[in-house]
Amino acid sequence: MLFLNLAMASILVFVTFLIHFIGLVGLSALIRNRHVHHVNITTVAGQGAAILFIVFSLFALHSVEIWVYTFVYRLLGIFPDIGTAVYYSTSAFTTVGFGDVVIGKDWRMLGAAESMNGFLLIGWSTAFLVSITAKVRVLEARIEELEEEPEERR
Repeated sequence: MLFLNLAMASILVFVTFLIHFIGLVGLSALIRNRHVHHVNITTVAGQGAAILFIVFSLFALHSVEIWVYTFVYRLLGIFPDIGTAVYYSTSAFTTVGFGDVVIGKDWRMLGAAESMNGFLLIGWSTAFLVSITAKVRVLEARIEELEEEPEERR
């Protein structure tokens, strides 16, 4: 059973990392594409809207990854219903681990792997968000420099 746990965990880690990678690459491409910018990121409101868009997109990515585990739990018959499966998956993925719903002894290694997987993916998202926020701040500083330059130097 341990081998099956590790094999299933490896597949799920690969799938969720791939989903995350594709999602972050897509978000990066979207951010760089000047034709889709409907928000002026030179304003505070525009910066806030851009960052909120990224945060909600990251949340959606994590939700998809949680649902991947949820469907596998249901497919394997680990939990009796979808509500319990998604609750456990969310709790494990976020490493909250309330403990009111626990995975059976046969599959506990899979649950532990989901926690480690979620921890890494949340960290990856955090690094991405910090990177984007830093770029917005650099852009803001550059705009302020341009506004402060005398007219004859422009």
